[in-house]
Amino acid sequence: MLMRTDPFRDLDRLAQAMIGTRARPAVMPMTAYRDNSSFVVHLDLPGVSADSIDLTVEQNVLTVHAERKPPAGETERVVDERSYGVFSRQLFLGETLDAEQVAANYEAGVLTLRIPIAEKAKPRKVEITAGDSAKAINA
Repeated sequence: MLMRTDPFRDLDRLAQAMIGTRARPAVMPMTAYRDNSSFVVHLDLPGVSADSIDLTVEQNVLTVHAERKPPAGETERVVDERSYGVFSRQLFLGETLDAEQVAANYEAGVLTLRIPIAEKAKPRKVEITAGDSAKAINA
């Protein structure tokens, strides 16, 4: 049997695992949108235990750390396309978001973050007052 060898194949696999590809990104895929009075972020973390997710907020920077552990025990893997290890992502929160009131929920492999919009950033009505005294103009 004739086998072709590619000395850079393992290097390409390592680069794809670290940087990611379009089909399999190395970071947590994310969707973010504004929903009435809050900003909502969904992060895909399939196969990650809720206990291994760490969420911190420091000076308007929200950091998500998660770890997916490989299967325990001595098994021979035939195919292994899932990435294991520690994943991290940082979100820079603007001044218009209330970073003190972040709520997190993890369900079905999706971490959902709800960040309320700060009161100072919400639309508000400005009252207009009419002057009741008229000034006379001398010409």
